[in-house]
Amino acid sequence: MTAVTTDEGRRPPLVLRNRAFGTVWLAQVLTQAAVRMFQVGVSWWLIAYAVADGRGLASGLFMAVSTLPAVALAPVVARSVARFAHRSVLRAAAGAAGTAAAALAVWAYAGGLPLAAAYAATLALAACQAFFDPCLTTSVPELVDDEDIEAATGFEMSTQSLASLGGALMGALIVDAAGVAGLAVGCASAYLVAAALITTVRFRAQAAAPGAEDAAGEGEAGGRRSLRGILAGLPFVRRILLCFTAANLFTTAVFVVIPLYTKSVLADGGSTVALLEASLGVGTLIGSFTGARVPGRPTTLGAWLLTLMGLALAAPGLFTGRFVFAGCLVVAGWCVGVIGVRFVALFQRLVPTADKPGFFAVMQAVLGATFPLASLLFGLLGDRLSPQTLCLIQAAGLLPAACALALLRDPDTGAAAETADAAQDVPAHPSEPVVTGGKR
Repeated sequence: MTAVTTDEGRRPPLVLRNRAFGTVWLAQVLTQAAVRMFQVGVSWWLIAYAVADGRGLASGLFMAVSTLPAVALAPVVARSVARFAHRSVLRAAAGAAGTAAAALAVWAYAGGLPLAAAYAATLALAACQAFFDPCLTTSVPELVDDEDIEAATGFEMSTQSLASLGGALMGALIVDAAGVAGLAVGCASAYLVAAALITTVRFRAQAAAPGAEDAAGEGEAGGRRSLRGILAGLPFVRRILLCFTAANLFTTAVFVVIPLYTKSVLADGGSTVALLEASLGVGTLIGSFTGARVPGRPTTLGAWLLTLMGLALAAPGLFTGRFVFAGCLVVAGWCVGVIGVRFVALFQRLVPTADKPGFFAVMQAVLGATFPLASLLFGLLGDRLSPQTLCLIQAAGLLPAACALALLRDPDTGAAAETADAAQDVPAHPSEPVVTGGKR
């Protein structure tokens, strides 16, 4: 033990040095894996087993329902995290999700599971996750010492990525082997274990920051600007977010396209869905860890990466093959990872420190606003057009966003900020191609 504390180069990982953080981290891994496993698994179940006609609409509507709570509940979540003890919020969110998944498992084992029950279950799980993720990020200072905050944040984001990747890999495979009932049992077990783990952790007391609740509202009490006021004061950043919001309308459709392409074009099963989901996730992880070393100004680099992503998404529309699609998804995921690292680092420099909590909350809401629309739109199109055509539409939709991003110039602070290399390696979330990183 003495050697550990005296030799900084040999210190064990934070999750081993800090029992409280390690326990909460494990709970996070379980919840992230569970929600992603459920989303991928049920989406595949709808297309492969449950729906004969209108598969695109069924899958698209399901993904829209899965992503809606994170956007619609953002103000409620922010107020709840500011007002209630973080351990209570985390435990309640995990426990409620576990109860919902367990109820679905019982219903599925009884037989005759209606589609409405699957939609209701994903709505409940997504709502619980919408509370869990931001609360966990906010509670990091209550779990670690000040000098470990950056390490804890980076560890949380990177392992969150791996957990989501693992969940995506298992979802379709479990449905093929054990059906929705087996999938729901796995998810319920993960959530309930997470809730039990959180119960064992003692969080440090934190003094409430002045005006904390106002960060989620519209007023400007306590010296903090409202969410709307933050964006109004950052026109250059606001334009970047609008470019990526437009791009997300097409990138996030990949989660509807993957199962449709697997079923209709490749005529394969859950193992291919798992391969494609894993390819996207692995590419994003590689991009997350290499993004800080990719040269170029963020807006110029972002434009080129969106173009490359468009080419990668277009290729499966022209050339058919599971490994062709998998390779293209690795490239597209790498672009997502690099963009996430470079632009989150840019925002860290451009956004005033006092505005950062509110800014990153509104950033997730703005970027996530297109998720439900994209899922529903491409689901409807999937019943009328071939999956190859959907790939080409995705690619074409990214080009205007790339051009708009390339033309962005800030006369005061933007150009200076862009010339700096991205020093902070902030991994993006690999389970969802949000072009500046994020959580579902």
